[in-house]
Amino acid sequence: MLAVLAALTAGLLVFHGAVPNTPGRLGSLLEAFLPWLGLVIVALFGLSLLRRSALALLALLLPAAAWTHLFGGLLLPSAASAPSDLVVVQHNVSDDNTDPAGTARALAAAGPDLIALQELVPPALPVYRRTLAAEYPYHVVRGTVGLWSKHPLSGVRTPDIKPRDITEPWSRALRTVVHTPYGEIAAYVAHLPSIRVGAGGLASSRRDESAALLGRALAAERQDTVILLGDLNGTVDDRGLAPLTSRMGVARRGLAFSFPAALPLARIDQVMARSATVDHIRALPATGSDHLPVAAGVTPR
Repeated sequence: MLAVLAALTAGLLVFHGAVPNTPGRLGSLLEAFLPWLGLVIVALFGLSLLRRSALALLALLLPAAAWTHLFGGLLLPSAASAPSDLVVVQHNVSDDNTDPAGTARALAAAGPDLIALQELVPPALPVYRRTLAAEYPYHVVRGTVGLWSKHPLSGVRTPDIKPRDITEPWSRALRTVVHTPYGEIAAYVAHLPSIRVGAGGLASSRRDESAALLGRALAAERQDTVILLGDLNGTVDDRGLAPLTSRMGVARRGLAFSFPAALPLARIDQVMARSATVDHIRALPATGSDHLPVAAGVTPR
């Protein structure tokens, strides 16, 4: 039985894309927590030792190899000899954050070139502007998302990523060009709709529709180098984000689980890039939000 469970775990890791998404989007639900199958491997290893089962231990080589192939590289340290050209920070600051000034100072302390924020609400927005103004003289805000930059910005527009069944005003994406020392970079900031896990499985239809719309905007982008920063309400393994991950590269190093802040289980705050490399991503200390901030190094090609 332990050997069979080991083989099934390996199958889920290698062939997770074959798990059907109906009913309840079970495939996406599995992919959201795919790295945690490593705990199943550890548990099976312990049971195999207790049972002194050579067959089970041998079978565990399959899921161990699969997990290492998928996620082992993320655990390797970044190359200190090759620092990134740009450092970016992504953070859903939470609409009920009681310390926006402290949050802004904490993000600036990481020394990024760009800071992307979501869930910016009118009472807190002046606080972020005032606190970040000295180090980040350039910024744009559209709806509830914003970008603060050390480098000049231009060409701001608002991609339409609103799902069809939302009728009220809803603006949760922006696009601008960042004029960096390494050339012009199109920067997108987005906040995709939330997902819910319940008795019926994963409710993600709005998120998936919004991801598809954002994917079309990225496909139409004429700038060669593009950075996407956002609370995408999904992990990079989740097939619901395929319209984005099929067009953009993700971090080569770092797990950086960002949600929920009290007990991070998944990274749903993402930094992706086209014609650039996301070298390493890491979680920053908690702020007044229910998300952890993430910081990443980006090197244009």
